[in-house]
Amino acid sequence: MWIAAIQLNSTADLERNIARARDLVQEAVHHGASLVALPEHFAYLGPEEKAPPAAQPLDGPLVKEFRDLARSLGIILLMGTFPEIVYPDRPYYNTSVLIGIGGQILARYRKIHLFDVDIAGGPVFRESNSVQAGSEVVAASLAPTPFTAGLSVCYDLRFPELYRALADRGADLMFIPSAFTFATGRDHWEVLLRARAIENQAYVVAPAQWGVHSKGRRSYGRALIVDPWGTVLAQAPDGEGIIYAELDHERLTRLRREMPVLMHRRLR
Repeated sequence: MWIAAIQLNSTADLERNIARARDLVQEAVHHGASLVALPEHFAYLGPEEKAPPAAQPLDGPLVKEFRDLARSLGIILLMGTFPEIVYPDRPYYNTSVLIGIGGQILARYRKIHLFDVDIAGGPVFRESNSVQAGSEVVAASLAPTPFTAGLSVCYDLRFPELYRALADRGADLMFIPSAFTFATGRDHWEVLLRARAIENQAYVVAPAQWGVHSKGRRSYGRALIVDPWGTVLAQAPDGEGIIYAELDHERLTRLRREMPVLMHRRLR
């Protein structure tokens, strides 16, 4: 199965972002991808707001548009994240949506770990000022493929217990759509992604945001696809674009059989 991870430079221009995402999804399918993944905040990445322009319910026009796109192209599509409104009087969720080849919603994941950091000499972020945390660990079958997807988002990457919980639920393909900061990405992005792949013997697919989005907001980029041995199969250069890799479930199964790390666990 060929997978594509998209790298974007989303801004406060909602229409441009959505159009660019659509174009790159279609390009990926034209080049043979049957599963395509978009990054975190693909539809809007401008100044932090209590209700950004992309904020809407799960049954709103944004999700419908990309459900229709997946159906028309006959692909599995990961809608990076968007600001999901559940209760109008409460903060929104940072939500990732996995869409099946028939346009059906396979799974919805609300980001659990919120990015509240103050790095010396670097940016200050308080995601919890506008976002409420999810609480559900989400894995979903990618039938008719043999893979099971584990859903996560960006800052979740720093919490290995989440990925072990996903592996316990059968996940062997971990999605990590991200807008990783430039300051932390230079040192932590690749090593953490490879670690999550190695320790869970799973493919890791990390579509990413890249570049300057608004004043004080810059993402590292370097979208990655990593195999269960920790080998980087594809990495994006700077700029918007697409990376591709072929996922081999038979090889994954063989690696798990030859080195049954998940079966050897003693502390639970």
